[in-house]
Amino acid sequence: MAKINVTRSSMPGFEEYCDEIRELWDSRWLTNAGVKHQQFGRQLEEYLNIPNVTLYTNGHLALEEAIAALDLPRGAEVITTPFTFVSTTNAIIRNGLVPVFCDVNDSDYTMDVAKIEALICERTAAILPVHVYGNLCAVDQIQQIAEKHGLKVIYDAAHAFGVTKNGVSAACFGDISMFSFHATKVFNTIEGGALCYSDDGLRKKLEQRRNFGLDGKDGCAYPGGNAKMSEFQAAMGICNLRHLQGEIAKRKAAVEAYRSRLSGVAGIRLCPEQEGVSSNYAYFPVVFDGYKYNRDEVFEHLKAQDIIARKYFYPLTSCFESCAGLPAAGAGKTPVAESIAEKILTMPLYADLTVADVNRICDIILE
Repeated sequence: MAKINVTRSSMPGFEEYCDEIRELWDSRWLTNAGVKHQQFGRQLEEYLNIPNVTLYTNGHLALEEAIAALDLPRGAEVITTPFTFVSTTNAIIRNGLVPVFCDVNDSDYTMDVAKIEALICERTAAILPVHVYGNLCAVDQIQQIAEKHGLKVIYDAAHAFGVTKNGVSAACFGDISMFSFHATKVFNTIEGGALCYSDDGLRKKLEQRRNFGLDGKDGCAYPGGNAKMSEFQAAMGICNLRHLQGEIAKRKAAVEAYRSRLSGVAGIRLCPEQEGVSSNYAYFPVVFDGYKYNRDEVFEHLKAQDIIARKYFYPLTSCFESCAGLPAAGAGKTPVAESIAEKILTMPLYADLTVADVNRICDIILE
């Protein structure tokens, strides 16, 4: 049987993409905010219902620039989650800030809002929560805590493009939200990312910082870098945005097939659907807790049948203890994240995954 990978990139038709990039051969304008870049940015602002979108060559650099643009005091603490991809914590550290890890809840694996305030001190400058697997954080409670203590909120929304809560886009929460458009995401621009924000005053600063800090007058306003999205990336985004809702619908069908087979099985836990949240069906995580096979055994059984699942995430506490200036995070301080990380497996999920493929996967798990 054919191999099933954990993910497969969504792409438009070949001719559609060729048509989109054809004019680049005439203009030879390949980067530096050309016509495709500008068109794509406007389309995202409309789709996400947010006044400002700044595009980047990848999500990680976007997140670094989001943190930098808010001028947090060097050495200040940022409350974040250990249950995330390493990019989140790296972006904090590379800005000269100290990550303080808040544990997650055991339902949707997002930051446990009941544990945030105990971590706030005079050195705390911001909260950086992560929407995990497309599950949205408790955005209302986080905003209330931030306003009470005068903190900035930056969302790592890499998994949440296309997700809404009560009709409001995930782009609209916090001071800034970062989306990743990496090839493995629900929506991709090959590589790419974006920052979404309501404060018009941030736009010029972010656009200058992503272009070496240049001020347009032969001077340098900020110590910026090179994080611009190319015209080819933007063109891929324009094409993929046309097909996004269809891609999400296909992913939903696969998720529903998984749920019909795995729900109610003793020792298998699935994320509950979030009330008021319209999902993008980005991932399908399964926790094996008391099942007849543990997570690693299930992983190996699937792998033996050419089905590649992913152990995703690992809690990132101890691996950063050696970084200069970081407090000892230590095992046991985020016990829920550590426990989930030992038991969770994200199943193959992408738009082209058929119900027959899902049944093949579930047969192996259940039999």
